[in-house]
Amino acid sequence: MKQVLWSSLFGLIFGIVGAGIFYKWMQPTDNLTEQYSLTNYENDQNRVFSRQVTLPSTPPVNSSAKLPGAIIQDFSEASYASTNSVVFIQTSSEVEYRGGWADWFFEPRSRTQVGSGSGVIMTADGYIVTNNHVIEDADIIKVIHGKNSYSGTIVGTDPSTDLAVIKIEANNLPKISVSNSDVVKVGEWVLAVGNPFNLESTVTAGIVSAKGRNINILRDKFPIESFIQTDAAINPGNSGGALVNIKGELIGINTAILSRTGSYAGYGFAVPVNIVNKVFNDIKEYGQVQKAFFGAEYMDIDSDLAGKRNITDLSGVLVSFTLDGSSADKVGIRKGDILRKVNGQEINNKGYLEEIIGNSYPGDVLSLTVDREGKMLNKSVTLTNQEGTTDLLKKNNYYSEVFGATFTPAPKVERDIYGISKGVKIVDIDKDGFFRALDIPKNHIITGINGKAVETPEELEEILKQVRGIVYISVISENGRRMRRSYRM
Repeated sequence: MKQVLWSSLFGLIFGIVGAGIFYKWMQPTDNLTEQYSLTNYENDQNRVFSRQVTLPSTPPVNSSAKLPGAIIQDFSEASYASTNSVVFIQTSSEVEYRGGWADWFFEPRSRTQVGSGSGVIMTADGYIVTNNHVIEDADIIKVIHGKNSYSGTIVGTDPSTDLAVIKIEANNLPKISVSNSDVVKVGEWVLAVGNPFNLESTVTAGIVSAKGRNINILRDKFPIESFIQTDAAINPGNSGGALVNIKGELIGINTAILSRTGSYAGYGFAVPVNIVNKVFNDIKEYGQVQKAFFGAEYMDIDSDLAGKRNITDLSGVLVSFTLDGSSADKVGIRKGDILRKVNGQEINNKGYLEEIIGNSYPGDVLSLTVDREGKMLNKSVTLTNQEGTTDLLKKNNYYSEVFGATFTPAPKVERDIYGISKGVKIVDIDKDGFFRALDIPKNHIITGINGKAVETPEELEEILKQVRGIVYISVISENGRRMRRSYRM
């Protein structure tokens, strides 16, 4: 009996002590320290941060007040505001191929190639923005919105930004609300809306990981890469879809992923909506993008380049080439100069400057701060069009029914780069036209036929119509390679 009493007494004492310890040390306090890791995308280093978060000791019941740094749990409003403005795009095209050795002696066979992607409704009367690579070379474009299916036609394309505008015959469509990509912040929540794997209106959430990314994926001669990077999952079929903020407003067009497998691996990229707006409005109004040219090439400054050139400040971009007679050349910008600021803002990377120029028009003036061996110079550069003037250009394409191809005079900016005075650029080639047999790809420049220079599409057509027997065609490829092709007409 005595043993039972002593056991009960000790149990009571330890219980009181334990309760005191719990009250003293285990109760929530007003100040908590939260630790998390953050990847610094500028130098790829992991850093650990701490912050103080103040919490009320007794949170009020049914309070709508948000705690500092609280994570948003519900994206339903943003999803509702944006998903109905994203369409599904199906494309099909006839592709020639040769299946075996016997096919080389007969007409090549063809097969239907099917593709898919997404698009964003920009106007209520059926103008839609998507990626150029989604509709490139498509013979048939089918646009699906909800239960409705439409035939799409191409209004215009811009390979330099991988954007395209298509049109469907419809009215009262739910156009998307548009934001300003300049105010987008690294770390803010975003949603990727699209149709990956042919699923209807799929939404994924993530944050903006970085801005002004240049990842060298666009094949155009004058690419504009200043992508918004996000970790919101982007998969095949998301291309051309919407990247929206938590209000459901468009901040970018989903364009690319970095992956070794072809599926999403954590890195997605979108064209900023400010560039999208300019491309869309230009194509809709002028039939082509009003590109502004600076006349110089430049590169990011990394530690290796800085070590070779004794550069201590890694900000800005290094001028690697200046085109004779260009805007940059006329104001005295030279190879080896470092561009530190544009319009008073620091140039953090190449993508930032490309975005500024991409949003500009011929005739716009950029104020540049140029670092020349430590001496700061102020330069005002007037941007020009591809013909070297400040005028707004209209599409100058010529379609040859005889040869089944579309041509345009080679732009001055490309003639200057290649050192030629004349030339005709191939814009497009019909799949069943005569010119297809010559096997000269589009975007190549024809400089001469049988030793005679050609300057206009009409002149090119007339010369080819008169040629008999063997014809020699001088060509410059997209990468500047000079070739001569021979054919029997």
